[in-house]
Amino acid sequence: MPDHAAMYRPMPHRRRLAPGFTLIELMVVLVIIGVLAALIVPNVLDRADDARVTAARTDVGNLVQALKLYRLDNQRYPTAEQGLQALASRPETGPVPTSWKRYLDKLPDDPWGRPYQYLNPGVHGDIDVFSFGADGQPGGEGLDADIGSWQ
Repeated sequence: MPDHAAMYRPMPHRRRLAPGFTLIELMVVLVIIGVLAALIVPNVLDRADDARVTAARTDVGNLVQALKLYRLDNQRYPTAEQGLQALASRPETGPVPTSWKRYLDKLPDDPWGRPYQYLNPGVHGDIDVFSFGADGQPGGEGLDADIGSWQ
């Protein structure tokens, strides 16, 4: 039979160390995290800009394909006045297409939140579809360069 009295006897006091980290250990971990962040964050930010450029190129390609379908159905591209909006809603200005259908549900904006540009006739081909890039201005270099259907 168990000794119930022994179960309620106080245990001898032994000093236990509280589990946890010392201040030095925490500082070392914070320094390591800071060094890693300093090395990784600039690379991640550059990737975001690259992703925007890639998204713009993909959008431009999709818009050009929709414009080619428009031309197949209507024997011409939308006029400069009708613009890219002619892909999402029936043009009201002439020449009104005879076989129009919806080519896009919604006209996308470029990754910087601005509308894509459309020229007919184009400077680089029959038509030009492009984004002004990160700076929103014609021309530019690097990330600020125009992204267009001629590239």
